[in-house]
Amino acid sequence: MSPTGRTVKDRYVTFEGIDFEGNMQAVLVHLRHYIDDPAFANPFWERFRRRLALAEQSERPVADRLLLMHAHVYYMAELFEDNDDADALAALRRLEEECF
Repeated sequence: MSPTGRTVKDRYVTFEGIDFEGNMQAVLVHLRHYIDDPAFANPFWERFRRRLALAEQSERPVADRLLLMHAHVYYMAELFEDNDDADALAALRRLEEECF
């Protein structure tokens, strides 16, 4: 508990109360806005989309998606920054702080 009496979400203490799925989905909604748009199409994001589809079909979809997103966090941040997408950056920051 924090000094204010609220439970603090801290992945270094416990994963309890951390919404991995919700945090990933929040980022993926923003990410898909760009990578599903033909105007943003490029080989890098096409490969990411294929790997994301495989992760979603695996026996451990949450863990595999989380690992994939973790490995590409800087590219996602760059995409969101280049497009001045403050909401996407906030969602990504929350995912990083709570889940990575």
